[in-house]
Amino acid sequence: MRIVRFSPGPNSGLGTDPLFGLLEEDGTNISVIAGDPIYAGMSKTGAVTQLSDVRLLAPVIPRSKVVCIGKNYADHAAEMGSDVPSEPIIFLKPNTSVIGPNDTIVWPAMSERVDHEAELAIVIGRICKDVPRERVNDVIFGYTVANDVTARDLQKKDGQWSRAKGFDTFCPLGPWIDTDFIPGTQRITASVNNESKQDARLNQMIFGVPEIIQFVSQVMTLLPGDVILTGTPAGIGALQPQGTVTVAIEGLGELTNRVSARG
Repeated sequence: MRIVRFSPGPNSGLGTDPLFGLLEEDGTNISVIAGDPIYAGMSKTGAVTQLSDVRLLAPVIPRSKVVCIGKNYADHAAEMGSDVPSEPIIFLKPNTSVIGPNDTIVWPAMSERVDHEAELAIVIGRICKDVPRERVNDVIFGYTVANDVTARDLQKKDGQWSRAKGFDTFCPLGPWIDTDFIPGTQRITASVNNESKQDARLNQMIFGVPEIIQFVSQVMTLLPGDVILTGTPAGIGALQPQGTVTVAIEGLGELTNRVSARG
């Protein structure tokens, strides 16, 4: 199933508040769901609208946290001048950094270089702690596409990543949550102004999804709606003011965002 969160069209008769829905197999119809499906299940209200008539929003609202894994592709570790990590490197992005498809990444005034980082995102569906690898699928609600936007100059200046990765709008997610997606050898790509920048395969991750969830859940309790970004491959680079960036994962979806003028 593909779950979307959206603002209804002005003539839909569905009001103005954001709603959740199931994107039907035809790829055009959205069946409205009663409440947030992570908490309230998949109960359809009977209302139907068209994908072309709505504005898609970030498909998940992380009430708690966005957990990120650093240097999880060997080629990216190399381009950063680092060794391959022996265990997952964890950092956090605030939930206020989350935006959705076609939203604008706002260039912060204190940064001169803002980079893209294409990533697979895991959406957690239940409270969990110390999850063994063989049970990780029990706690995964689904997957979506992510862009771990980073103020690269501030990352180097600070020597740690909180400010560089924590700005509002620095965590685009979307276009939907796919509950049936199974990570394997799918391509993950990023392009800036339609020029290819990143191109890799998900199976090139150093630590796969089971290892990531096992490790992270040993450190912190994961809550429903938490999002885990699984790392980016080589090819990171600068965004362009007033340009666009697209992150895509084969079989999962495509996430495009605009970039503001330089702050």
